[in-house]
Parts: sequence; structure tokens; C-alpha cells
Amino acid sequence: MLSYKSIILATAAFSSMVQGQRIISPNQCNTGPIQCCQGAGRAYLAPYSALLALLGIVVQDSNILVGVTCTPITIIGVGAGSCNALPLCCADNSYNGIVAVGCDFVNLSL
Repeated sequence: MLSYKSIILATAAFSSMVQGQRIISPNQCNTGPIQCCQGAGRAYLAPYSALLALLGIVVQDSNILVGVTCTPITIIGVGAGSCNALPLCCADNSYNGIVAVGCDFVNLSL
């Protein structure tokens, strides 16, 4: 069971990660399928910059949001697909789900 302190710390960490980040509706994602990513962070942060360097991916803006371990979400009809992690709309999904670059968070309930 999570303690109250753990929930506060997790919320604070997530808030700092998304501060200033766009959150869009599913119909605003026109770069390909919405991705369900197990993690996301700014490209300048150590784990993400190391992964990008390892894969030889160069980003123009180190403040760009990067998703990791991503799978496409299928959205059928009017209802939204489901994601038990972080739903992201990313400009570049060409790395076989290892990373997705240039992302915005997606609110699946919009």
C-alpha cells in the first residue's frame, strides 16, 4: 500500500515533469497513433539523454518531451482507447516503441 508521503512525492515529481507541457485531446493528435508510454521526461534529463545518445538520436531542443517504452493505442469510434501509463502524442514514433520524440500529453477522456 502506498503511503500518503509516497503519493505526495510522486505527484510533485509528475507535476514538475509536466509543468508547462501541453495536454491535448485525442482528436488533436495528427502525427500518428497515440502512444501509451511507460515513462516520459525531458530530453535533457540524464536517463533520456543517455538513451537518445545510445540510439544516435539528435534532438534540436533538449527541453522536448520524450516517451519511452511506447505502444500505439487503438481508438475505435467515438470512445477513447485505454492506457494504464502515459498517453502521448509524439511527432516522431519511428524508433519501434523504444522512444518517441516530440510528445504532448493526451487526455483520453476529452
